[in-house]
Amino acid sequence: MPDQEIPPQIIALADARAMARAGKDWPEADRLRAEIEAAGWKVVDRGFSYTLGREHPPDVAAEGVLRYGRSSSVPSRLEEPPKGTATVVLIATDWPDDLARALAGLSSHAPDGTQTVIVADAPSPDQEEALRAIEADSVSLGGRPVEVVRTSARLGHAAAINVGIRRAAAPIVILVDTSLEPVGDLVTPLAATLADPTVAAAGGWGIVSGDLRHFEAAPPGDVDAIEGYCQAFRRADAAARGPLDEHFRFYRNLDIWWSLVLRDEGEDGTPRRAVAVPDLPVVRHEHRGYASLPPEERERLSRRNFYRIIDRFGRRTDLLLRPLGTARGP
Repeated sequence: MPDQEIPPQIIALADARAMARAGKDWPEADRLRAEIEAAGWKVVDRGFSYTLGREHPPDVAAEGVLRYGRSSSVPSRLEEPPKGTATVVLIATDWPDDLARALAGLSSHAPDGTQTVIVADAPSPDQEEALRAIEADSVSLGGRPVEVVRTSARLGHAAAINVGIRRAAAPIVILVDTSLEPVGDLVTPLAATLADPTVAAAGGWGIVSGDLRHFEAAPPGDVDAIEGYCQAFRRADAAARGPLDEHFRFYRNLDIWWSLVLRDEGEDGTPRRAVAVPDLPVVRHEHRGYASLPPEERERLSRRNFYRIIDRFGRRTDLLLRPLGTARGP
């Protein structure tokens, strides 16, 4: 039965669709389904009855703050001319001390022309309190403002990245995990690496594979994929090849998928490069999103994401530097 919180007009559409299905008027039923979904709802058939639910969480405005229910609701800057050097995107969910540490490092070392966007993906109360303090601090990040974009529900890792990309003003986007502590300027060497048009992705750590089923850490230089702890790419490429697949709610293996998407020039083309930059000035700390989960849950979520790589790229060994090698599993 429909929920009482569902708008009456949506219930009326769903009732009309149920009647159309009962009368086997399938074109009308399909038209009404499309109208329901366009309004942000989904209908699940139960015989000739139905249930209704949100297709995505709603946008919520409260206390002067708008929280977005889906990444595509966030106003995009991607059609605007780029300005500055790079946009650093951080995702805030829990663990405010980690976010504070990452921001402090950026504040001390990021060069002029660096924009910072924090995607607050339905953060914990402690994280929300910390974010409000950041917004109230007019000298955050060495005098450069920090933009915080909030979601109304936990959308997941890929969706949060899509939010950050949509707010990016600079020509280079750098994803920085809050487990990292910048101890120097990480922006300049990454932007310099991406000045080479043959390079599609750059970062601090890379991995290689011989078969797209098993991956291992690689030394600096050309690699098959850039790990998502610090991953840089062009905003224009993200606009042309994105958005990221939002079925990747957990972070693991999304970095491989996105690296391959950015590098792929088609089976008849020469893949663009992914480059692991040596001696990037960051310290890696414990990744709380990994360590906070039981091992069996980490494995389940990681494998679910890994199958998405296989679904899209499983036969694309042309994207690998050294096909047919042996390496560590996912």
